[in-house]
Amino acid sequence: MSQTRYTKDHEWVRVDGEDAVMGITAYAAEQLGDVVFVELPEVGKEFKQGDELAVVESVKAASEVYAPISGTVTAVNDALEGEPGKVNESPADQGWFVKLKVADAGELEKLMDDDAYKAHTE
Repeated sequence: MSQTRYTKDHEWVRVDGEDAVMGITAYAAEQLGDVVFVELPEVGKEFKQGDELAVVESVKAASEVYAPISGTVTAVNDALEGEPGKVNESPADQGWFVKLKVADAGELEKLMDDDAYKAHTE
């Protein structure tokens, strides 16, 4: 069973077993405007919760993206290199950033669920 959680900085993470997929939320993508470049980490790199994981450049600004949970990168979304606009078009599916091997599933409890995130963005 998968579950999606959110950070106050507008990253999402969807966990399924020991693995997780993460990206930025539709709200963040809309606030950024058209994404023109995404800098992703290398496979195998380890992150602690809150570490800077990626950089997104849009027509408005460059923004850091933080690791929603601790883990090791097992895959990156190479499609974003040639098509960074996928972040705007499909932030929760085709616009994912990395897959992580979850280091501490307990960190998910510090993140918001759907209802709490919705309230956070209103």
